[in-house]
Amino acid sequence: MMNRSVAAALLALLARIVSGRKGFGPGEQDWAYVQLRQGAHMFWWLFYAGGSEANDRPLVVWLQGGPGASSSAIGNFGEIGPIDARLRARNHTWVEDYNVLFIDNPVGTGFSYVDDYERLANNNSQIARDLVSCIEAFYRRMTAFAATPAYLVAQSYGGKMAVEFANHWYRRQTQGLIRSNLRGIGLIDSSISAIDNYRFFASYLLHTGFVDMIGFRRVDLVAEKLEQAAAAGHWPRVVDITQQIEALVVNITDNMDWYNILNKVDTCSSKALSDKYVDLMNGPVRSSLNLTSYWGHQSYQVALALLEDNMKPVIDQGNFIMTITRQRHKVSRIFYTIIQVEMLLNSTELKVHVCTGQLDFIINTPGTLKWIEKMKGWKDLDKWIKAPRLPLVIDNVIEGYSKSYDRFKLFWVNRAGHAIPVDNVIAMKHILKDLIE
Repeated sequence: MMNRSVAAALLALLARIVSGRKGFGPGEQDWAYVQLRQGAHMFWWLFYAGGSEANDRPLVVWLQGGPGASSSAIGNFGEIGPIDARLRARNHTWVEDYNVLFIDNPVGTGFSYVDDYERLANNNSQIARDLVSCIEAFYRRMTAFAATPAYLVAQSYGGKMAVEFANHWYRRQTQGLIRSNLRGIGLIDSSISAIDNYRFFASYLLHTGFVDMIGFRRVDLVAEKLEQAAAAGHWPRVVDITQQIEALVVNITDNMDWYNILNKVDTCSSKALSDKYVDLMNGPVRSSLNLTSYWGHQSYQVALALLEDNMKPVIDQGNFIMTITRQRHKVSRIFYTIIQVEMLLNSTELKVHVCTGQLDFIINTPGTLKWIEKMKGWKDLDKWIKAPRLPLVIDNVIEGYSKSYDRFKLFWVNRAGHAIPVDNVIAMKHILKDLIE
């Protein structure tokens, strides 16, 4: 009878033999569907570092935002993959140095799909459980990555999903239920507490010259109502007010770019970001990977299913702590316990790096600082606040700033909006290296 060590070696060898297929674009790749639960199927797509399956580079797992934005398209062709949406070689691809795993998440996003809409996730906890099922299946298939250092990197709403996912993944890893080596998490302009970002909309617009004082007061009044509704836990009303403030900002700024305020915007254009990927993903990509599902046909339903959950901070709802001081029926102070992020810092050994682009309006820097300083349960918060803020100097140019204590680090990134990997390639490369090495 074959002993355990020989069997494990043969399984690892088999995993390496079935890996490294020719997919779409340069280099060796692998991809698969995972049935998470009945009627729910998640798609992942792996690109090997340097285009070769035989490497010992770290693994980066990328989660896109939205919810409903596709990692396989936007993250891959739009930001960090080996080729862009016009199929031109990208000279700053992450695949040059790291193995990169794109997951179309939540289920129903991109090439992921559900058999009926009742199977869609409608809260962050379900998303985290689905992601754990996906990553478990990945490691069962790709056993050669068991000891490879892994890092979870997420952008925008992907960051909200990533922190709870990372807590579950790390716990199952330490229990021996997932044979993996997760070491850190990077949050790029991540929607950890959207209410805080929206609360700074008015001041951000005023200080960047998009509104006058009248415009400031109009936006600030609606943002105050949004904060009050969230404090009271009236999430259907939060959804309504969110739509009001978003429509107001579009109107009052003549449709500025929410993701990089320096970008030029066609005021008549209403084309969605994902629209430009439809032909590419459902044409040559789908054909080359021999996929059964159509890309993006359920993404809108994903966003609808998470409409209320969208604005909730990443916290344990059962331990939601608020202290409210009311003056003339106005909420003047609100404290949230950001449980999920605190858990990463208090209960794991993972590095946690947060990046904020100075030109990003929707996940603005003041809102990011606000939720960080609300983490009253993190034992080292005061030490982080008092830590020095250092310039990020690369080739004699200040590309940003950083502040760190122990495993937590915040990067302010100059000349960058929401998509830091595209807007400031030099700074992002340094930040990623700092997280991984």
